[in-house]
Amino acid sequence: MADTMNFEAAAYTALGTAREKVSLPSATFDGTVNVPVMQQVVKAILANQRQGTASTKTRGLVSGGNQKPWKQKGTGRARQGSTRAPQWPGGGTVFGPHGDRNYSQTVPKQVRQLARKSALNARARENAVLVIDKFAYDVPKTAKLHQLLARLDVADKKVLILTDGVNQNVFRSARNLPKAHVMPFGDASTYDLLWSDVVLVEASAMGFTMAPITEGAFAKVKVKKATTPKTPKARKAAETSKKAVARKVAVKKAPARKPAAKPTSAKSATAKTAAAKPTAAKKAPAKKAAAPKKKGK
Repeated sequence: MADTMNFEAAAYTALGTAREKVSLPSATFDGTVNVPVMQQVVKAILANQRQGTASTKTRGLVSGGNQKPWKQKGTGRARQGSTRAPQWPGGGTVFGPHGDRNYSQTVPKQVRQLARKSALNARARENAVLVIDKFAYDVPKTAKLHQLLARLDVADKKVLILTDGVNQNVFRSARNLPKAHVMPFGDASTYDLLWSDVVLVEASAMGFTMAPITEGAFAKVKVKKATTPKTPKARKAAETSKKAVARKVAVKKAPARKPAAKPTSAKSATAKTAAAKPTAAKKAPAKKAAAPKKKGK
């Protein structure tokens, strides 16, 4: 057990305006943090969520295997009576689960209360408990709640919002926010409190009220999207795609090349040279063929 402590928490309006700090109730927030008890209760909560429906088939439940695979003697192989025996592929399973296992664990009520109190004190020690004066939501509005988390600089953290009783408008406003959970203050378990990074508690849920204050219009806060770390495979694929895009951009920016002049062949060059030369003299007339000699002369 730790020494008794008094905690103060930052207070805000439902729109995110800072208010004076408030003292947390000493009956709950007294500095007690019992780690073994919290571990026992969280272990029981997770175990109670298991269904225990895993089931296997014995050799009597697997279909087939009625016929003896080969005769008893004379083959030189080991004797076998069924292809559904445990040593055969596709055979039955020995000592496997049959869907009747019960994983539930019971924890005494006082131990559960101590674990919940320890979880609240653990968050208060980290200054992770914030008080909201009142969630006065007439209609569900996700953007309104998201802007509140952004002004408190907890939009990228796991936030547990505890209301005074059931508040459907706040619950529906946070239903589309993956890192925000809403529940009544009395229903929050040890696991819920330890799951969260920040706890927003409505003031009336802890037994005290805060006078309302007038607020003006606020400018929208730009919320940065949380980036998840990439695996080596995804990182390599992203680098490959970046290189491909850079290659395409470089090809587009490169100036178009002029088509090179076609090399002229030797024959065409000779023909052009011959045509450029002056024409030769006229050809001489062909010589007449000599007359055949007469016989006897």
